[in-house]
Amino acid sequence: MSKKVLAIDFGPYTGRAMIADLHDEKMDIDEILRFNNTPVIIKENFYWDVLRLFHHIKRCLIAAKKYNIKSVSVDAWGMDFVLLDSEGILQGNPVHFRDKRTVGMVDFTTKTEIDSDRLYEITGCEPLEMNTLFQLEAMLLNRGSHLELASELLFMPDYFTYLLSGEDRTEPSVASTSQLFDVNTMQWSREIIDAIELDTPQLPGIVASGTSAGMIAPDITKELGLAPIEVIRGCGHDAQNAIAAVPALEKDFLFISTGTWNIMGTELDSPLINEKTKSIGLSNEIGFGGSIDLIKRLAGLWLVQECRRQWSKDGEDFTFDELEKMGHESPAFKCFIDPSSTEFIGVGNIPQRIREYCEFTGQPVPETHGEILRCIYESMALKYRQVREQIEECTGKKFDKIYVVGGGTKDDTLMKCISNACNCELICGPVEATAYGNAAIQYIAAGDISDLPTARKIIANSIVQTIYRPMFTENWDKAYERFVSICDDQ
Repeated sequence: MSKKVLAIDFGPYTGRAMIADLHDEKMDIDEILRFNNTPVIIKENFYWDVLRLFHHIKRCLIAAKKYNIKSVSVDAWGMDFVLLDSEGILQGNPVHFRDKRTVGMVDFTTKTEIDSDRLYEITGCEPLEMNTLFQLEAMLLNRGSHLELASELLFMPDYFTYLLSGEDRTEPSVASTSQLFDVNTMQWSREIIDAIELDTPQLPGIVASGTSAGMIAPDITKELGLAPIEVIRGCGHDAQNAIAAVPALEKDFLFISTGTWNIMGTELDSPLINEKTKSIGLSNEIGFGGSIDLIKRLAGLWLVQECRRQWSKDGEDFTFDELEKMGHESPAFKCFIDPSSTEFIGVGNIPQRIREYCEFTGQPVPETHGEILRCIYESMALKYRQVREQIEECTGKKFDKIYVVGGGTKDDTLMKCISNACNCELICGPVEATAYGNAAIQYIAAGDISDLPTARKIIANSIVQTIYRPMFTENWDKAYERFVSICDDQ
């Protein structure tokens, strides 16, 4: 029996609609629409064009008409939010997580509102300036903000679900990206909310991932000429959908989700919060079914994307294939950066920042485009090796292979670098991991798939995996010693 569902995925740069078809213990995924998600800059502030994004959701539903879909689920990035008044009307434009308003907010909050050790003990998450808590702190310090007029806060994926169905709830996967969520009780932390004196807006109620949000609202079905379609509140956080699609058959495994952000981690049954995990900057985020993903969040293909954007501004347009080729053909191990350094989070001239970082750390400065890209590839790979060792030390587990999912698996140069740096086998795929995970959770919600391990088996049966095995490991061992020394000096 064949059954089709619609997975709509918003990334920080693009969005797409994917039709999933479950049949014969396999799942087929086909893209039916892709569109840009371009932030809007006004007076140096970064905003999301949220109403245009909802217009794209309607376009997705129209494109999916002929497939007779049974349900739809929308996922997006974490941390960012909209503010609504008591009638559900937007109060201001939602601000991009890379907006500069949060600069310095981590120090301010942990020195004046709540101790950093206590904050980590409650949330289990690395305090990053882009997290919801610090965005709200920036607004609280700005008396002209929209907070006073707001009745409710909804995270980006929850807002799209609200517009579709009218249900204003959230679920743990996106709530746990906020630094307001108690990972121990799986509820909002009243201690943190009181510490920052957040009287308004109200945070949304929390329901389980993979539950029904009701049917698409009648006004939308009438406008678009749709048959009744159920809206599933899956994992709103796109990263958790990608992790749900990791085709691992064993219980303990190490994964990398590659995209604008790169996330490396492993699944646990309960939070792991101690001095070691805090000092490393590991985060405990909530996966489907309440699992704990112990992860390190790193700047990922964002670095390559920003280089491409900068060079385009300078009048040089390159495809991603051309960028990969330039990086591949450049000399190895000339210089390294720490991809998790704060220098590489904000919007700006990434090639220049890389040069400045290398000069500051006493390394040869990359001059050509290829040398900059080679620096990014090798630094990302060496960072994975470091994080892998740290996760193994914290968990007491050893991992002899790494599962890699997401768009970065198409980058052959990056995958070879990771395998060589980590001296282990990479099992790569699916590329469209977020869509597979989104769809799988819809099928679990409907009872068509029994549980997540079964979904992972189905996904493994549905894709062709690419396997990379390490080479030239002695050279990478020497490079790793230099990389660690550079990172430790910062």
